[in-house]
Amino acid sequence: MSEVLPTPNSTRRATWLVGIMWFAYFLNYCDRQAVFSMFPSLKRDLGMTDRQLGLTGAIFLWVYAVGCPIAGQFADRSSKRLLVVLSLVVWSIVTVATGLADSAFTMLALRAAMGVSESLFMPTAIALTASAHPPPLRSRAIAALTTAQIAGTVAGSWFGGWMADRGQWRGAFYLLGVVGLLYAPLYFHFLRTFDQRSAPTNSLGAERLSPAKLLRVRTFLLLCVVFPVFVFGLWLLYGWLPTFLHDKFALNQSDAAFNATLFLQATTAVGLLGGGILADRLYRHTAASRLWLMTASLVLCAPCLHGLGSGDTLFATRVSAAAFGLFSGLLMGNIFPAAFEVVPADVRASAVGVLNFCGAVMSGFAALFGGVWKQSLGIDTLLTMTAAAYLAAGIILMIGIRKWFPSDFAAAR
Repeated sequence: MSEVLPTPNSTRRATWLVGIMWFAYFLNYCDRQAVFSMFPSLKRDLGMTDRQLGLTGAIFLWVYAVGCPIAGQFADRSSKRLLVVLSLVVWSIVTVATGLADSAFTMLALRAAMGVSESLFMPTAIALTASAHPPPLRSRAIAALTTAQIAGTVAGSWFGGWMADRGQWRGAFYLLGVVGLLYAPLYFHFLRTFDQRSAPTNSLGAERLSPAKLLRVRTFLLLCVVFPVFVFGLWLLYGWLPTFLHDKFALNQSDAAFNATLFLQATTAVGLLGGGILADRLYRHTAASRLWLMTASLVLCAPCLHGLGSGDTLFATRVSAAAFGLFSGLLMGNIFPAAFEVVPADVRASAVGVLNFCGAVMSGFAALFGGVWKQSLGIDTLLTMTAAAYLAAGIILMIGIRKWFPSDFAAAR
């Protein structure tokens, strides 16, 4: 299926679309990440165990995983604009309710509800962004949107830790939720007037190509294997690096959250944007450019993960975190544009949903294993084991690019 070429006006509107959705995505990650820098306070105030703290991430991610492919199917058949606004409103209400949690059970139930609400957003937002930009601009557009994930992780983690140190962890959830509710009317107004003429409209194609059929595209199936390996390491860091630094270097909660996020996420932003621009330029020479950058990301991230766990000083840990962030950005900005090279345009939201399902299921185990094996294996050993898995995934992806990508790319067009 051919795509409509952009006009100067549509390009400006597409840029505004990314900007408006960026702030919603920023709030998305603030709301989901704040809890991970509050673990010591939650243990004290709610009596939560390490296993239950691990489940705060695992339950969220597992519910999110189930919701993503369903949300992708809805998005390919209905109004994407309505779904992203509805998601913002619901997850903001759940965030406010989280501040009222009075037990471990209530906290875990609300994290499950957060997974449902946030699953509506990602497949829809990525599909909207891809439809508004032609292939030579697609990686940088999605990379720009994804920087909101980085900013939200840093801001949410630091803010959550800062408020928890002052005995106000509940207030952090109240404030974050209220900001989302206040933003919703502006968000809806812009999206209601957004001209989506460049988006594919063949709903019959979406009917014919279900998520089960997506998995028959061999390169896409390979991405569904490689992506979970990557996000396992990512969520092991997101969920447990603040606590790891808190315990290892005797930092308070806000300082631990600051060190666990700033150095990691600042360089991830550089990797995301740089990787997006580089992929779009290399696309002129090879359609597999995004996949090759993902391979480089996995191979280069492996020693950084080992260094994060084995570093003897806070400085060494910061260096490893910064290097991991830089190289991980190459994959984060290109995973969805790479998938769009081998799947039809009218099932992009479904493709994102299936990829997120595979990634989030494994991410949930990363959050859970961090709590279950924190005392036995240790976070440092888990990071080294994950580094070995990254190397294996990079080699497998390299083989797949050579063997399957050319035919899958041709079939998608």
